[in-house]
Amino acid sequence: MLDAKFTREHIHTVEEALLSRNYQWDSSAFLAADARRRELIAQAEALKAQRNTSSKRIGELMKAGCKEEAEAAKEEVRTWGEHIDTLDKELTEVEASLSSELLDLPNLPSTTTPKGVGEEDNVEVRRWGTPPAFNFEPEAHWDLGTNLGIIDFERAVKLAKSRFVLLGGLGASLERALINFMADTHISRGYKEWWGPVLANSETLTGTGNLPKFESDLFKTTEGLYLIPTAEVMLTNIHRDEVLSAAELPLWYCAFTACFREEAGAAGRDTRGLIRVHQFDKVEMVKFAHPDDSFDQLESMVADAENILQLLGLPYRVIELCTGDLGFASTKTYDLEVWLPSYQDYKEISSCSNCGDFQARRANIRMRDEAMGNKPQFLHTLNGSGLAVGRTMAALLENYQRADGSVAIPEVLQPYMRGIKEIPCK
Repeated sequence: MLDAKFTREHIHTVEEALLSRNYQWDSSAFLAADARRRELIAQAEALKAQRNTSSKRIGELMKAGCKEEAEAAKEEVRTWGEHIDTLDKELTEVEASLSSELLDLPNLPSTTTPKGVGEEDNVEVRRWGTPPAFNFEPEAHWDLGTNLGIIDFERAVKLAKSRFVLLGGLGASLERALINFMADTHISRGYKEWWGPVLANSETLTGTGNLPKFESDLFKTTEGLYLIPTAEVMLTNIHRDEVLSAAELPLWYCAFTACFREEAGAAGRDTRGLIRVHQFDKVEMVKFAHPDDSFDQLESMVADAENILQLLGLPYRVIELCTGDLGFASTKTYDLEVWLPSYQDYKEISSCSNCGDFQARRANIRMRDEAMGNKPQFLHTLNGSGLAVGRTMAALLENYQRADGSVAIPEVLQPYMRGIKEIPCK
């Protein structure tokens, strides 16, 4: 959420920054509401000062025996009180309108985020690994998984609907192995693991920026709770409405959860296989950082996500998103894209973002820093996939497939797979 004062005082800067994100904003409603809010506050405060003065005078008049003047003053105070109530009621409505306007605005891009219109303007930062060269015609993971008997798409449709996945045998084992391997690796690098609800209330989802703007992307229960789209929602809100000590920062958290996304508008090739489904597993990283340190923390988070891919031996590239391709809450983002032979291209497997104070302002997460006067101020939040498990499985199946249809298990996963070294063909 943008700061109202900053937005008002730098309105043209904000408009230009939003325009670089392809977000056209008519600021007139915001400016009118903000002006009216300040006007109402001034009027109410002036009347309250007059009421306080008159209230003191009533006591003096009563002591002096001036009963008629005291009664007149009481009537005046009552009238002012009614007027103040009217102003306060309007102020509440104006502030709600102002808050609604700000809640719909995306974060402002960092000055270091490359400018661009869309995906084609993203910047490749580096590559790691070499895509495999097969001496046979490689298969897509959706065919491999079906042929190996470890992925059953048809029965998943029977159990739920399309774009759900049923894993069996070594497919289920591989899913668990990847989850535990990712979580253990992040813990070994300093992350604190959490286990939390996969249902969240509206305040929690508003804190991370999923509500109110993206409600249509969420699955909602009849009790008003939502299935979380990522563990970021739960992890970021652990410290909602809290004031942390700057000495505690940075805090590094991680969690595995199932994730749920409606993605009603999604279509095309990505809806095949494990790439874009309604329910998927993910190990998520979240950081709470001092504003002076958050961009360094972003770089280290990207390195943590890269470490998983390197240990698994999966070729990937790192992409820095341009302003026009940033996510709603992000000020700066790196995507990690893994090589998928079925696409003959790289496909997103992790997105690591610095949200600045955007989420912290929405969720009221602050810190005290003695070096900065000890006055509570908003800290910075960061999040990143470490990694999306289904997409990692897809990449493993495709990159480690053999000519006979079997799939090799990377060495680092074998201890998590009961020592099994391959998924044999039927």
